[in-house]
Amino acid sequence: MKGAIFPTEESRVVNRSRITFLFLNPANPWASVHSHHFQWPLLFDKLKARRTPHSRRAFFDSIYIGSIRVRGPISQRLINDRKVEILGIYLWDNINLSGNFPQFSENNSLIDLGLLSTNFSGELLTSMGNLKSLQTLHLFGCQFSRSIPASLENLTQITSLNPYGNHFSGKIPNVFYNLRNLISLDLSGNNFSDQIPPSIGNLTNLDLIDFSYNHLEGVIPSPVNGFSSLSFVRLGYNLFNGTIPSWLYTLPSLVELDLSHNKFIVHIGEFQFDLFKKIDLSMNELHGSIPISIFELVNLSSLYLFSNNLSGVLETRKFEKLINLIDLDLSNNMLSLTTSVYSMLPNIQTLDLSHNNISGIFSWNVGKDTLFYMNLSYNSISGFEMLPWSNMNTLDLHSNLLQGPLPTPNSTFLFSVSHNKLSGEISPLICKASSMGILDLSHNNFGGMLPHCLGNFSKDLSVLDLRRNQFHGIIPQTFLKGNSIRALDFNGNQLEGLVPRSLIICRELEVLDLGNNKINDTFPHWLGALPKLQVLVLRSNHFHGHIGFSKIKSPFMSLRIIDLSHNDFEGDLPEMYLRSLKATMNINEGNVTRRYMGATYYEDSTVVTIKGLEMEFVKILNTFTTIDLSNNKFQGEIPKCIGNLNSLRGQNLSNNYLTGHIPLSFRNLKMLESLDLSSNNLSGRILQELTSLTFLEVLNLSQNHLTGFIPQGSQFQTFGNDSYYENS
Repeated sequence: MKGAIFPTEESRVVNRSRITFLFLNPANPWASVHSHHFQWPLLFDKLKARRTPHSRRAFFDSIYIGSIRVRGPISQRLINDRKVEILGIYLWDNINLSGNFPQFSENNSLIDLGLLSTNFSGELLTSMGNLKSLQTLHLFGCQFSRSIPASLENLTQITSLNPYGNHFSGKIPNVFYNLRNLISLDLSGNNFSDQIPPSIGNLTNLDLIDFSYNHLEGVIPSPVNGFSSLSFVRLGYNLFNGTIPSWLYTLPSLVELDLSHNKFIVHIGEFQFDLFKKIDLSMNELHGSIPISIFELVNLSSLYLFSNNLSGVLETRKFEKLINLIDLDLSNNMLSLTTSVYSMLPNIQTLDLSHNNISGIFSWNVGKDTLFYMNLSYNSISGFEMLPWSNMNTLDLHSNLLQGPLPTPNSTFLFSVSHNKLSGEISPLICKASSMGILDLSHNNFGGMLPHCLGNFSKDLSVLDLRRNQFHGIIPQTFLKGNSIRALDFNGNQLEGLVPRSLIICRELEVLDLGNNKINDTFPHWLGALPKLQVLVLRSNHFHGHIGFSKIKSPFMSLRIIDLSHNDFEGDLPEMYLRSLKATMNINEGNVTRRYMGATYYEDSTVVTIKGLEMEFVKILNTFTTIDLSNNKFQGEIPKCIGNLNSLRGQNLSNNYLTGHIPLSFRNLKMLESLDLSSNNLSGRILQELTSLTFLEVLNLSQNHLTGFIPQGSQFQTFGNDSYYENS
């Protein structure tokens, strides 16, 4: 929990006969001035106007300025003028509020100050120490930077000090000796470095300490008099090292402990009290077994120990007391598991045991009606006693040793059993999973014909991955109108027939991989109308005929990975299509956010031949581009327009019947890393201009009729004779 943002009357005592609040937000008539633009001088004049006939001062307990567009810095007059007394100021959700923090006078009576999601910047001034009545300070989501002033040690009345989510840096000042009333201390989401100051140990009333998401290091200091009231400790995402301090195991009121993403070593100690609701020790270097005391924490709802070096045999019956456990993540360790159908986690919602040493039959009866997410991937599980989960959203079983027929999911959104040893046919019952979004059955031994309903059983289906199996027959011919299909991968089966014409309605399609099958068809030119298609793989099939022309004005404008190799295409290279490949032209990688293709959980992959090797890209970078038209029957000259594809990384035109010269326009392919023109009938000289292709790592011009000298300089110094053999 964060400290209270807007204090209630009960949170402080104000000895006044009348308390006045001023709210400024779009629902308030004051905020309508000049179309919600509210200037500080106008605000100040209105505050002074609130003075009564019996008082020379206008008194406001609190001023709340919300989403109206107040502009500029805080007025110095508003903060320090003697004619206006303000005990609380709250400014939030307004990026037009900017400038530096004002100076505070010594007689300032401010008790509460909150600036949330504004554009205030600069450093906190030493005059902050003049706010000796201040009880709460919230500075969330602003642009403050530099160090925190040591004068904060004068804020002896403060109970909540929460400057989180800014850009403060440097050491945390050692100012806490006198701040004994402090209950909430939140410095998270900044750039603090070095060690935690020792005076933190004097804060005996502290309930919350949050230093997460900084660059703090070293060991955590011990309290001087004990943190008997401490309920929340959040120190994740730092550089702390050494062993976990023993005093953290003995805090009587501790509810949440987060030490994740640090460098703690050795084993986890035994916890002495059972109030815990959340423990997160993930992403450290802890080893040994899980302590017995964890299984006695009856209030525990979240346990995260993933990405450590924990080992040993985990008996599921030990979890019987953790009836409130909702989230359990023990992934990326070296744990084995002894499961029992009689041990239950009745309220579990997320379970991640991936990347461990779990083997045999999985029979843990977990969350029959509550389990939402389960990841058991990268283990050696051979089967299941039961798969009864009725509300499962994500079921990831890939990279195990599962055998036998496919278990049929019910309401699952993501179902992955790739890289197993499953066999048999796909039951049409799978089409009853009408909410399926991602179905990955790749790298198994499935066979038989694909159910006709597989293309239209779910309007939410975005990924269908069936590669590397033994399916035969035809590809499903029917797809739902308005479907969400983004990736279809049938590579490495024995599918035949034609490319389904109904694919034209898959307007979201980005990846279509039909490679390594027995499809017998002409080039599917109508796919050029799909606006988002980026990857098209038709390699190693029985495609034939001329690629020809398209009636579409600008076909395949998003296409950047094209593999038509190992087919029977003939005729000239398809110049019209090559001219239209806008996604391979003029990519300014400095302005492109590099990411991998795919959804949050599933990432696309493909196999391409580049740099002379067949390579599997388990992730496809959104800036990667390649064209492979090799091992066909193309003839004629290489079109000059290929030189316009200046963002290409790989180009393979080998093993065709191409003639003529290497186009001079190839000098424009500045990003090219691999060029293979071997086994054609090319003639003329090797262009000296190709030496300007400084990224070129692999060049193969062998088995042509090229003449003259081999260019010298640059990358050409690294190419051996095998790049040129059997030429003239």
